[in-house]
Amino acid sequence: MKIFALILFLATYILMIAIPKRRPWVAAVSAVIFILSGLIPLREILSAVDFNVLLMLAGTMGTVSLFIESRMPNRMAEVLMERSPNVMWVVVFLSAFAGVVSAFIDNVATVLMIAPVGLAIAKKLNISPVGMLISIAVSSNLQGAATLVGDTTSIMLGGYAGMDFLDFFFMNGKPSIFWAVELGAMATIPVIMLLFRKNRQPFSVDEHTEVADYVPSWLMAGTVLLLILASFWKGRPALTNGLICVSVFIVGLLYTLLGKRRSDTAIQALKEIDYETLILLTALFLVIFGITRAGIIDDISRIFVSIGGDNLFLIYTLIVWGSVLFSAFVDNIPYVATMLPVTAKIAAAMGCDPCLLFFGLLTGATLGGNLTPIGASANIAAMGILRKAGYEVRSRDFFRIGIPFTLCAVTVGYLFCWIFWH
Repeated sequence: MKIFALILFLATYILMIAIPKRRPWVAAVSAVIFILSGLIPLREILSAVDFNVLLMLAGTMGTVSLFIESRMPNRMAEVLMERSPNVMWVVVFLSAFAGVVSAFIDNVATVLMIAPVGLAIAKKLNISPVGMLISIAVSSNLQGAATLVGDTTSIMLGGYAGMDFLDFFFMNGKPSIFWAVELGAMATIPVIMLLFRKNRQPFSVDEHTEVADYVPSWLMAGTVLLLILASFWKGRPALTNGLICVSVFIVGLLYTLLGKRRSDTAIQALKEIDYETLILLTALFLVIFGITRAGIIDDISRIFVSIGGDNLFLIYTLIVWGSVLFSAFVDNIPYVATMLPVTAKIAAAMGCDPCLLFFGLLTGATLGGNLTPIGASANIAAMGILRKAGYEVRSRDFFRIGIPFTLCAVTVGYLFCWIFWH
């Protein structure tokens, strides 16, 4: 059965790469085959799925939709631009702002929210928006790994490793992944300044967005606060974080239905939940559970250990930079789902703290997506916006920003995690 499980897993992965628009359904069919073949016993189906992760993801997506609809992020971007002396600093501030926002909001949603601002600025100054939007996209993708709710991969890590919101900042008395990501982000600012050093045209803001409603902003802040408070609850139920995120979203829905806002806002918020990603994750939980029971995860971890021997630094380096290369071409959600149990097994075999390898995996897999235009959904979204606006994006235009940005950010995160966690 192990050979059958391996063939089925490889076929699933190949098909997800070949037909990315059908990834959820490919994974779902694979999960069903795993169940029907007996690789996953019926009595273990529910235990194989991490419902806390699914609830966190769904609830956060819904609340983010209400937050964006309130137009608060647009107003925040305008405030930053009002303090920008020239175009170079506009790009720096917008990129940094996109990064901060994406630490709490889905990366694609961040790009869809901030990219139109960049387009408007470029049109006003009669310059190409290509470089500006690429900078916004890669910065957005970078900081998604900074917090528990910033990206799907962060939520997956939190669920698998039992990490709460505060653990992303400090864990076991050590600075955690948040600081690795933020230091990487700070290191990319000189890169942006160098790339846009010739864009010194002065800039002024003529339009002022009116915030439609401040309640969604309080709901976003409330989600973060409740997750922080839950961090202090020892022995809390496994679904706590997920129920917090969903409950806050339900409050937002009730507010839109009963308060000042229209019911179509609530309907739109429900539509904005990425149900295909939820299906994909559910199916992947089952697929990974199936290959784990078949012993494939143990075999993969043994291969890593045999390559690295007893050299932890070599194995850590392979995980980080291998993840960068892999995530440059393949969506990082199925990759991280596969590698989390692998890294845990490697850490157990090496007798090291699994957090070192977990953080290395997240650093490489999340930041590595910035290496190519297709490596992250945020990048694909930015390219789509530019195409619709009539701008051709050549590969070299992206590589000019993406490669130095990625190498700089990953190197800083890679060194930070090794220094504090090995």
